[in-house]
Amino acid sequence: MLRKDIRAIDILAKAAALGSLRQAAIAQGITPQAASQALAQLEESLGVRLLHRTTRSLSLTEEGQQLLDETQPALAILERAFTRARQARDEVTGPLRIVGPRSAFAPVLWPVIDEFCQLYPDVQPEVQLDDNLGDWVLDRVDVGFRFGSPPSKGIIARSLFAAQLIICASPDYLSRHGVPRSLDELTLHRCSVFRHPGSGQIFPWYVDIGGEIQTREFPPTVATNNTELEVQATLTGQVISQLSSLSAATLIREGRLVPLLIEHVASHLHLYAYYGSRKVQPLRVRKFIELAVERFRDNKDLTLSTDELTTYAAT
Repeated sequence: MLRKDIRAIDILAKAAALGSLRQAAIAQGITPQAASQALAQLEESLGVRLLHRTTRSLSLTEEGQQLLDETQPALAILERAFTRARQARDEVTGPLRIVGPRSAFAPVLWPVIDEFCQLYPDVQPEVQLDDNLGDWVLDRVDVGFRFGSPPSKGIIARSLFAAQLIICASPDYLSRHGVPRSLDELTLHRCSVFRHPGSGQIFPWYVDIGGEIQTREFPPTVATNNTELEVQATLTGQVISQLSSLSAATLIREGRLVPLLIEHVASHLHLYAYYGSRKVQPLRVRKFIELAVERFRDNKDLTLSTDELTTYAAT
């Protein structure tokens, strides 16, 4: 009912300004009959007459003038709000709410955000990194990133790339403790484990055995809920770790880490970008998704090829 009343008040204002209900109807893009009916319904609901009408002239009644005087400021505010909403659709400006995993993702995500802010300096990114899954609707998320399975129904999810889980150690560790030649031999080595920051649950190591992903658990020498600390423990030669390629790829290429048992590298964890309806996205959201997909999709800097694994593997 309120929507019809607002439209009728708009017709009333234009009719008073133009001195013609017909001209007001043309300005609204409706027929004179529809305009007349809308005003008649408004008058009936209010129980007062709003216009004096003859075949040659039109004027507001006292009640009609009072109605316009009291409603025009509110309608002007509403029109400004609609204009700002339309601008959000057509301009790359405003807040951009991004969520993603805390573990190992910040160094990968930030270059994309930095590039986007340089392209569109009027966007204000608000980034929340958390390994716990929140409610993207209640949290008013524009774009989210997650590893694993696609998010729940009602969300559009795009697979960007498959991260690798690589067993690796520092050259110093291998010189002091030797190179494990099988998964069974890892039980004799110093291994690290990762605890989920939210639940405290220990993650097993995921390994590819003949094309099937299986899990293995080892007595931990170091346990942590922080990816960066686990990387440091590996670099300093304290442990062998299973690290994501997001953390390990560059370090392996630099010779600071050595991949082990490369036939068991697991590549089952996909990074997904997820977001709401494509049809009603503000332009800033659509542009960020396009850039993120372009930068993440099959990004070779974030994984190691089979040839690279073979080249860098321990011998």
